[in-house]
This record gives sequence, C-alpha cells and structure tokens, in this order.
Amino acid sequence: DGHRVAVDSFDPYEIEWAVGAGAELVLSIHGKNIDVARGLDCEVVVIPDDPRTLSGLDDTLSRLDDWKVPHRVDPVIEPIGFGFAKSLGRYLEVRERYPDRAMLMGIGNISELTDVDSAGINALLIGFCAELGIDSVLTTEVIGWAQSSVREVAIARKLMDYAVTRGVLPKHLDEDLILLRDAETSEYGQQTLDELAASIRDPNYRVFAERGEVHVMNRDGYSRGDDVFDLFDGLDVKDPSHAFYLGYEMSKAWIALQLDKQYHQDRALRWGFLTREENSHFDTIKARRQRRSP
Repeated sequence: DGHRVAVDSFDPYEIEWAVGAGAELVLSIHGKNIDVARGLDCEVVVIPDDPRTLSGLDDTLSRLDDWKVPHRVDPVIEPIGFGFAKSLGRYLEVRERYPDRAMLMGIGNISELTDVDSAGINALLIGFCAELGIDSVLTTEVIGWAQSSVREVAIARKLMDYAVTRGVLPKHLDEDLILLRDAETSEYGQQTLDELAASIRDPNYRVFAERGEVHVMNRDGYSRGDDVFDLFDGLDVKDPSHAFYLGYEMSKAWIALQLDKQYHQDRALRWGFLTREENSHFDTIKARRQRRSP
C-alpha cells in the first residue's frame, strides 16, 4: 500500500527473510552479525558492539565500506538515568570521526521512557540532530504522552532546520509545538470590563478570563469569581441550550486560567497543531435561522 518497511532484528535469518520480503532498512548491524550485511541489497543501521561505548564501530564501518554496503550510524541514545548524557557525547564523537557519514538517532528511547509530554523532548532532540547533521531519527507512538510524536518530529524538523541553517533562535517562528500554554496572553483590565458591563443592552452573555477569575456579564448584571460552578448557579439561566453554551464557554475560560492560556469567547483554545477549530456558536444559530426562514 505504498508503505516502506524496515526490519528490527539482530538475527541473520530474520534479517535475510525480511529483506527478501521487501524490507529496505535493517536495524541493526554490529560486529557479531556483520557477515549477513555482505549479501543484502539494502541499507543497514550500524551500532557499536557495546551500546555503552563505541567499541567495534570503526571495524564494522571499515568492513561495510569495503563491501560497499550503504549504511547510517547510530551510536545509541540511552534513557535518562542510564547514560543519557554520555550517549549524547558519543554522537558528538562519531560526528568528529566521520564528518560525512549518515547518522540516525533513536529518539523514542527518551520520549517513550520519560514521564513528560513528548513535544518538548522531540523538539530538543531534533535541534541536537540539526546541529550535528543527523539526518534520520527513529521514534514510536506507544505510550499515551507520545502519541503524536511523528507529527511533532515533522514540525520540529522544519523549525530546527530553519533556525540552524539561518543562525537564528527557534523562537517566534512557528507556534505549532506550543501545546500546553500560549506564547502570549493579554488582559482587558478591570476598568475596561466595568465600562463594558455598564454599556451592554442585550441578554447575551459575554465571558472573559483574566486575573484568576472568570467574568460573565450581560444587561442584567456582571458576575465574576474563581469557582465556575458557583458563578454559573448565580446566573440562574433557564434556557437549556443557552445554559449548555454558557457552561461550555465558562469551562473553556477556567481551563485557560489554569494553564495561562488566552481565552476568546466562541473560539477554540489554542493547542498548537493539536487545535480543533470550533464553529462559531452565533454563526451556527444565524445559519440555522436562515435555513428555517421561508
């Protein structure tokens, strides 16, 4: 179906069988199984004999060069607490030894094995790869917090390449990876809200979120507070559809306050590339009325 396939195995029999079935990349080759690489018609990933060091790597690469086997080098990144810092140093060392070799980093060893949302980790590691000329990565989307890793890497690749090649900070270039909080927020201030509340002449509620409180106002009054349930009860809304809409907007406003996000009534909260745009409530009502009119 147009997919490209790799095989992840050290076993020569499994490698040969998979390549014969169409696999285009072998993970991984080292000093103990290198003989199988000689008869393969595909690219291979090369790792050290001991993942904690670079032992055997030079010899393996030399033999693959002699056999003209296409390859990329993976010094193996280790999880945090198990040699992460030293493993980054091995990538630097390999790049110094082999300035022009294609390299790979298995970033899933960090994003999958760290209790933190994956976007920041992926962006940081892709930045490291961009500086070092590592042109391919291996990631997975197994654990819950890493389920959008492929899209995160695709966005980070463009962001970091732009920053590195142009010598600029990867800041204020693309907000697609700013997921939890917003880059900037703004407030109207109490005086402006008081003036607005005094000028409203219709029953439609306006909702704002700033300075730790949700603010709700219409022609009948202005209420504010940091408990949206008490705030909603005090409004005494009778119409079910209006109550649903108002509760929904107040919930969004409260989420925005908790995460220091910008809230705009009748608009989706921004979650970077994960944002799901919303249809305007008022535009929906207007369209519905137009359909009903003769």
